[in-house]
Amino acid sequence: MAKKGFRIANEVKQQILDRLQRENISVKQLAGEHGIAEGTIYKWLSKKTTGTVSRGEYLKVIKENKQLKELLG
Repeated sequence: MAKKGFRIANEVKQQILDRLQRENISVKQLAGEHGIAEGTIYKWLSKKTTGTVSRGEYLKVIKENKQLKELLG
């Protein structure tokens, strides 16, 4: 694990997040490869998540969820 208070360069953070998105690799594996805590990567992900969901998108997901529940019984 990295030392507490150790700063990771923004370029390295972005490379890790890019790999997470492009490759089918787990947060656990990336954290192990880079010697950082899994929570650190999840924290970076939460900071990258922005925006809001439109009412239309929300209703679409609700409808799809209802349909799936009906299929499963």
